[in-house]
Amino acid sequence: MATMFAASWRSDETSAPLPPQRQRSEGRVRIAAAQFGAVTRVADLAEGGAMRVRMPRGGPGLEAVIVNTAGGVCCGDRFTIEATAGPGAHLTVATPAAEKVYRSDGPLAEISVSLAAQEGARLEWLPQETILFDRARLKRRYEVDIAPDATFLSFEGLMLGRLAHGDAMGEGHLEDHWRIRRGGALVYADAFRLEGPIGALLEHPAVAAGARALATLLYIAPDAEARLEEARARMESVPCEAGASAWNGILAVRWLAPDIGTLRRAATSFLMAFRKAPLPRVWAT
Repeated sequence: MATMFAASWRSDETSAPLPPQRQRSEGRVRIAAAQFGAVTRVADLAEGGAMRVRMPRGGPGLEAVIVNTAGGVCCGDRFTIEATAGPGAHLTVATPAAEKVYRSDGPLAEISVSLAAQEGARLEWLPQETILFDRARLKRRYEVDIAPDATFLSFEGLMLGRLAHGDAMGEGHLEDHWRIRRGGALVYADAFRLEGPIGALLEHPAVAAGARALATLLYIAPDAEARLEEARARMESVPCEAGASAWNGILAVRWLAPDIGTLRRAATSFLMAFRKAPLPRVWAT
């Protein structure tokens, strides 16, 4: 995505022009789903800036696809996403393609995600992977609130560089912050940060041993711990590093792979089997 500038001049014709000011992309979406009989429908929808929401199909659950019309994420961009599944509703949030985070000359791009699943609801956060280019700078924050009897499933995949195109990630900045509350109590807090010579860091055996693709699945539900052995059994033959653990009503699954193709094959087969349903249709387009 090209970086664009807007220049401005003083009223005095003899004065030098002011330094160019970079144009930032901003986007905001808010969607709420409610249960009407046996069907989940949109109860509230708001869009602003460079973000839109599309609902490609109906059915018992509602599938919402978040579209970034800016074509990617660049230095200083700001995006905010809010999604709520009301009592008994089933809402799945996805993206139409991998999100690309381009090179920055300094400022951080920021993405803030707020998710909520109310009594008896099911909320699934299933965006396609995020690809970071060399010198990309990204900070993401996730705030999740779920009811004690609700079900929450999230999957986040990351690709650091585009190896298939010969684009290795040398330096950059990546932050992910997760805070999940269940019944108002904090049950999960995670902070992940890579900064500086990311390419060299990933080569270290204690970091990634040369892998460039990683993903995390979180499943929080009344039956989360009971499904641990099922999750481990489904990962026995995956073509990459993978592991699962469960505690206090949370199941966490992580993958580490040399490239995004390997990661997608391992993770998508797991997701379809674990969810007992096809992935959002946009994943196959």
